Parts: sequence; C-alpha cells; structure tokens
Amino acid sequence: MARIPRSRGERGLHELYRDDPERADALVFGRRRFVKGAGLAAMGAVLGMKIPFARTMPAGLIPAALADEVDWARLLGADGLSVLNDRPINAETPPHLLDDDITPNHLHFVRNNGLMPDETDPATWRLEVDGEIEQPVTFAIGDLERRFEVVTLALQIECGGNGRAGFDPPARGNQWTVGAIGNARWTGIRYRDLLAAVGVKPSAVYTGHYSADRHPSGDPDKEVISRGIPLAKAMREDTLIAFAMNGDPIPMTHGAPLRVVAPGWPGSTSQKWLNRIWVRDRIHDGRKMGGKSYRVPARPVPPGAEVAEADMRIIEAMPVKSLITSPKTGHHMEPGSNLRVRGHAWAGDRAVRRVDVTLDYGATWRRAALAPPPNPGSWQTFAAVLHLAEPGYYEIWARATDEAGIAQPMVVPGWNPRGYLNNAMHRIAVTVA
Repeated sequence: MARIPRSRGERGLHELYRDDPERADALVFGRRRFVKGAGLAAMGAVLGMKIPFARTMPAGLIPAALADEVDWARLLGADGLSVLNDRPINAETPPHLLDDDITPNHLHFVRNNGLMPDETDPATWRLEVDGEIEQPVTFAIGDLERRFEVVTLALQIECGGNGRAGFDPPARGNQWTVGAIGNARWTGIRYRDLLAAVGVKPSAVYTGHYSADRHPSGDPDKEVISRGIPLAKAMREDTLIAFAMNGDPIPMTHGAPLRVVAPGWPGSTSQKWLNRIWVRDRIHDGRKMGGKSYRVPARPVPPGAEVAEADMRIIEAMPVKSLITSPKTGHHMEPGSNLRVRGHAWAGDRAVRRVDVTLDYGATWRRAALAPPPNPGSWQTFAAVLHLAEPGYYEIWARATDEAGIAQPMVVPGWNPRGYLNNAMHRIAVTVA
C-alpha cells in the first residue's frame, strides 16, 4: 500500500493500533471493552459483513482481515483501485478501469475526509432543512421520493485534488494521479425542487451541508467537513440530492443513504451522508470552507509561495480535462497497425466542444470523434484512430477544449498550496516493435 504525507489528523490503521490499541478501538470502531452497538455496526461496515462472535473479541485487537497489509479496495468491494490512505479511506481508479461510459460502483473513486458513520439506515434517516426558509422542515427519504419528481442522471464527480501528484514542489494531501473521477448514474430529486418546496427567502445566497461522518480524532464534537454551494449552483437542473447510485442504494463508501451530487464542481461540494441543509444569507463558513481548503490563489504565484488567506478564492467549476482510458499505458503493437484511442472529457459546468490527440508531442494533432453528453453534468466519450507505421516508442496525448474555447495546458498549470485543479493533458505510452 502506498504511503503518502497525511493531512493533519489522518493516521493509518496500523499506526493507530501500534501506538495505543485500545484507543484505536475507540477511534476507529467506537468500542471500548466490548464490541457492541454503534461500534459493532462500524466494524461490520468496514469488514462488509456481520461478526457473529463479536462480543468475545478482545479489546484492542485489530481484526485479522485488517491485520496484514490489507487490500482495502478489495475489502470494500472496489477491486482494482489504488488506496492512498486507509484512515480515512481514499482510493483512486487506474485510467484503464474507467473506460465505461458509466462508472460501476465498485470502480468509482473513494474520497473521505472523515470516518464513515456508524448508522446509515435509510428507514430512520432524516434530512433537516433550516436557515433562510419559511420554516424548518425535516424529511425522511421516503418523503423525498413521494413529494418530488425522482430523476436519474449520469453525473461526473471529480476530487478537487485530482492530479495533485503532478505539482512541484509537492502539495500536502492525498497524492492523486488522474483517477479521482467517476461518472455514475445518480437517482434522486433535483435540489431546486426541494428549495422551492421549503420557501427560500430572498435573502438566501448559499447553502451549507452537514453529514454524519466521524472526525478522525474520535472527538464527537469536531466537525469533519461542512461545505456548501451558491444558490445558483443548487438551482441547476443537474444538481441532485441522491439516494441511489447506478440503480442500487448508495453504497456506504459513497455516502449512503443520502448525498448531494453537484457535478462539475470539486467533489467536496457533493456532501456524503447528508443530514442537514442550512440555507445561508452569506457564503457558508463551515469546516473546510476557509483557509487553503478547496481554495486557490486569486492570482498566479511562484511555486512554493506562501499565500495569505485573504488572497485565496473558493474553487467553483472545475477546469476542462480529458482522460485516455484505452489502451492502457504500456500497450505493445506491431508496426503498421492502427491504434484505437478512447477516453472521456469534461469541463465543469460547460460542455466539451472538441478533443484532439497527438502522437508526436503536439507537432500535429488529429481531431477525435466526440459524443454529446447524455445530459448536462456528464462526461463525454471521445475516440480516434492513429496509424503507427514505424517501430519505436510513442506517447499519445489528449487535449480537450470546452465550449468557451478554453483548452487543457500541456504542463501542470499554476501552482497552489494544496495542489488543486491540475488539468494538464493526460498521456500514455505505446511501443511498436
């Protein structure tokens, strides 16, 4: 398992159990001397099954399934993903496993800021809505399904730090390469329909989201993450409050039983385990809305520069980007063969206008066939055929251009302290022999 510089408060499972086993029990599973109640539910959620003899399990004993250098992705039903951190769980998808137009649940990247909740029963889950509305309202998931139109949309979610590993000097945080992106079919209600029903006041400008995940420190009074979006983003037709993913209830790792899906914006705005919406008369000031979290310098700065908080801006729509998903990098072929290149492109709140590919480092470009999105908020699939006549080493690069005429850069774009928004062209290696 890869080890990377951890954010403050993030420690690996094995590190915790080595230093203080019984405290690790309390932090990770919520158990003290015996596994019971919420602690039992939490441990069962991690292992993916119930523990029949849990009450006789000694305190401070890490489950054997987790005791070795475990394949966390496989354990969580995400076989093939690369795990960057085990507490909280963060895992990305290799590009060649993202070839499907719709990303299967088990291949969708996982980004958590905290530890998964103990209890996520859809039957008892409640969503509170308050703030700048006519009066506070509480909804059960069944209420949402009965009162509002239920829609299913293909929507992409990308971590704001996708591509962080490409920054120099390195930026602190999970070292995502290119696989913190997925495009699933999400089922739920339009956020705007909910807001219309609760009677949003003219003073409302922003939302604040809250969730049931647990802080890595184990302190129940500490907030993990509470981000929000401008009211204008919440009112878009493709912003959802979702309760299903690819036709099934949302998996635990992806925010069961209820989450926001705000496509085209940093994944942190798509709050998992959603249990409260606070409609605000100002920009939301919850956890990870300030400082350098999900913010970039308002103007270009030299690499490694210190940037004052007042000079940072909140990330909103993500930049135009593309990903080659076929063939897999390292592909071998015979001279004179045709290479079929396939991938996906996306551009925040905009559509992608064109995708071009090159095999000679940008000296010449060939326009790829580009499919329209099935709906706003989805990525688009591209395909091209390249003829590789001579033996040798080739690199295939892809460049997407959005409908505003903005194209991907060849190199990593402007440096920022947290390594956000790297939309440099993706490239793969091909050998001909």
